[in-house]
Amino acid sequence: MKNSLSNLQDVPVRINVLGVGISALTLSKAVQKISTWIDQGVRHYINVCTVHTIMECQRNSELRDIVNKSGMAVPDGMPLVWLAHYSGFKETTRIYGPDLMLALCNYSVSRGYKHFFYGGNDGAAQELSDVLSRRYPGLQIVGAYSPPFRDVGSLEDKLVIEDINDLHPDIVWVGLGTPKQDYWVANHRKLLNTPVIIAVGAAFDFHTGRIKQAPEWMQRSGLEWLFRLAMEPRRLTHRYLVYNPLFIMHVLLQLIGIKRYEFLE
Repeated sequence: MKNSLSNLQDVPVRINVLGVGISALTLSKAVQKISTWIDQGVRHYINVCTVHTIMECQRNSELRDIVNKSGMAVPDGMPLVWLAHYSGFKETTRIYGPDLMLALCNYSVSRGYKHFFYGGNDGAAQELSDVLSRRYPGLQIVGAYSPPFRDVGSLEDKLVIEDINDLHPDIVWVGLGTPKQDYWVANHRKLLNTPVIIAVGAAFDFHTGRIKQAPEWMQRSGLEWLFRLAMEPRRLTHRYLVYNPLFIMHVLLQLIGIKRYEFLE
């Protein structure tokens, strides 16, 4: 885990967490790198990764490859930040999906970057667009779309892809939940002319107030999972009460060298 890993020359350095390459960087550096990609017309997708993402990658090698081939797999979870610190990347900070969205929207006002919001249920994408337009006057939002339910890995309707390309967004935000959103950004990377596509999870629901966010002290201390479990016990019990202990066990085995995980591109 102490060896840094990178799968492409122009992407941030990564650490190996159970065979998944997690980008070791700060929120501000992530914003700067994304800005560089947009300005240079470089095309990447970004995965916002939690412990849940890492554990889903243990069950699904295709998903692991998707995350490892991304432009960034940012650490949206304090355990991943702590592992980056342990690996020698002391400046690494949590890159919380909702915070990344706000930071990029704020930065975009002066840069003129254009945004498209894809995902959510029952008009959440349009509601998010309205919320962010009020919060950041001058923010250029060119479209919003909440798709009907589709199976994991399904491709979007050709006309929707054409509509998005015709709007020329610089960033497409995708909020479909893990792992569906991770497949979506990877499968649609070649179909979209957009420089950056970001799988951002529950940010749509957090910023529209559909899901309540944990207090900052719980986020900083790695206890956000407990707050979310209390809010949505039926949906999140398996994720947190099964995946979290398994994650700890596997990481300990990796750290003491009993089990090795190859970083596969």
